[in-house]
Amino acid sequence: MTIKRFFLSVSLISLLICTLDAQAQRLTLGGYGEVALSRNFYSDNVYRYSNASLHKGESHGRFDVPHAVFYVGYDFGKGWTMQSEIEFEHLGTGTEVEKEFEEAGEWEAETERGGEVELEQFWLQKSFMPQLNVRMGHIVVPVGGLNNAHEPLNFFTVYRPEGEATVLPSTWHDTGVSIWGDIGTWKYEFLVVSGLDAMMFGRDGFINGGANTPFKFQVANTLGFAGRLDKSFFENRLKMGVSGYVGNTLRNTFPYEAFTNASLAAAKGTLLVGTYDFRYKGFGWIVRGNADFGYLSDAGVISRYKSSKGAASGAPYDSTPVGDKAAALGFEAGYDLFSSLFNVRDKNQQLYLFGRCEWYNPYMAVSGQGSAEFTEKLRVAAGINWFPIPEIAVKAEYSHRFLATQYNPEPSISIGIAYAGFFR
Repeated sequence: MTIKRFFLSVSLISLLICTLDAQAQRLTLGGYGEVALSRNFYSDNVYRYSNASLHKGESHGRFDVPHAVFYVGYDFGKGWTMQSEIEFEHLGTGTEVEKEFEEAGEWEAETERGGEVELEQFWLQKSFMPQLNVRMGHIVVPVGGLNNAHEPLNFFTVYRPEGEATVLPSTWHDTGVSIWGDIGTWKYEFLVVSGLDAMMFGRDGFINGGANTPFKFQVANTLGFAGRLDKSFFENRLKMGVSGYVGNTLRNTFPYEAFTNASLAAAKGTLLVGTYDFRYKGFGWIVRGNADFGYLSDAGVISRYKSSKGAASGAPYDSTPVGDKAAALGFEAGYDLFSSLFNVRDKNQQLYLFGRCEWYNPYMAVSGQGSAEFTEKLRVAAGINWFPIPEIAVKAEYSHRFLATQYNPEPSISIGIAYAGFFR
């Protein structure tokens, strides 16, 4: 090989490496995940509420991988970007099976959950300026503090905060269009997405299952409209946000069904959701809180119809009744012991001592529906979060779930480890 050819080859190889590196700089890889180990000092028997005295003193243990999520994003240039997110939940085997029983006016539910794989996000975005961005595809619906910041480093508990994760879809993701932007200390987002399905609502989770679909597409006979507005204060130490959702939910099934029954024909199942959340971080403290409220019109009509429909056809509907209202309130606070009490040379390390209290009820029955007092819960938790590096948290907590006096309390101990970050 001549010297001229040698230098030409080196130049071509260098150009190829520079081109590949430039492309790689546009690529974003990341994700988050959790591993959780729990000992629950209460029964997991399906009849633990209707026959509470028979299951007093029972306990069980569970090991779980609640979420393992991987991000892939790419910047095409000229304001065009792509983001995708695939999520593995619980990493078990088998399918989700739910059986409902109505016995002596009391409802029982038995649930066996297997591993699930979901495409949580896939969208293309055009950014015109920081104040105006348009996103289309499968999008996270940021209604509620948890859906807005659902990564495991954004809450202290080993598992996601129970209240919001019970009454709202979590993580709430749907297909549609989003317009969002940052305007100084304000951030806004408006979304139009496919509507929720009232046939998937139920007693134990209100609208939690409404964004799920058993089909290879999202049914959009009705549309949902969501919005979120955030404001930052004190150099971003305090952030407050309000969010909401409105949409009809009754006819969002496949195939579309025109009702001949008069009460069904007049019903729409209009859903209204309103939330408030805040986060404060400063002087060694992290404090978070949320308040969520949901209202569903025609809840009695929906409950009667979906119960009979599921029983008659074997359709994969939640045949438990759904109330017309649900609510969740939560508050947590943690103090970094390393910030002042201990002389820690590595400033990236943090050790938070935290407490959390939350109340929630996914089933506030309308007149004529059976009562289910066990759905109302007050949960308190206390524990630690150790961050050896900013991207990893080791968690431990004791929690106690208080129910109505006729039911057994539900204490538990959990430990876990979680990460969230970008690899490139």
